[in-house]
Amino acid sequence: MRTVYVLLLISVGYCSAQFCFTDTLNMCSGANDNSVNCNATYSGVHLVMTDLHEYVMHHLSHSFQYLFMSATFANYEKHREGFAKLYRKYSDSTWEDAIDLIKYIGKRGDSMNFDVNPPDEPNERFAQNFNYNMHELESLSRALDMHKHLAIKAHTIHSEVTKRKHDYHDAETLSYLEEKFVHKHADRIRELAGYANDVSNMVKTSDDPSLSIFLFDEYLQKHAL
Repeated sequence: MRTVYVLLLISVGYCSAQFCFTDTLNMCSGANDNSVNCNATYSGVHLVMTDLHEYVMHHLSHSFQYLFMSATFANYEKHREGFAKLYRKYSDSTWEDAIDLIKYIGKRGDSMNFDVNPPDEPNERFAQNFNYNMHELESLSRALDMHKHLAIKAHTIHSEVTKRKHDYHDAETLSYLEEKFVHKHADRIRELAGYANDVSNMVKTSDDPSLSIFLFDEYLQKHAL
């Protein structure tokens, strides 16, 4: 019985050590000068914080890639203003998502670590031929792959905080990912898949593929808002 009582005291002491109020009392009494639990961290977000940092770098990397793609189509040789406009839009939105993620990391009690490396390029073929001087269909297929990569990473983080365990579940992160990323990714992937298939069909069936691409670029200039 005495053993059970001692274990209970240890358990209570461990739990109380996780409270900001206890830290404050200890600090005021001189027992401890740290208030490590007086922060915005709670539930299971700490378990995916490294993933969130990587996700920021993932977005920043993609934002620069879209910027390179936009610049390629905006030059005097290609002169595809519609494609350039589309990829500028993606670059800006991906950059804004990275900023929003950094703010969310701060909101949940952490600070952004910019020393984290972005994920490795999943497509070995692209990694071996790292070149943004792509033609129109190649660029759309690349953009589609990039967005799928972001979407899958969001789903991975989502699954980690969905686990019904005290230390893992985090309803706030679930809600944030769904509202900010999951639904938008589905729309963006559908849009890009449609563009890629439309251009592919034009190239395969048109008597004058260059004219078809020109008209599609005109369409993007009007609709890539």
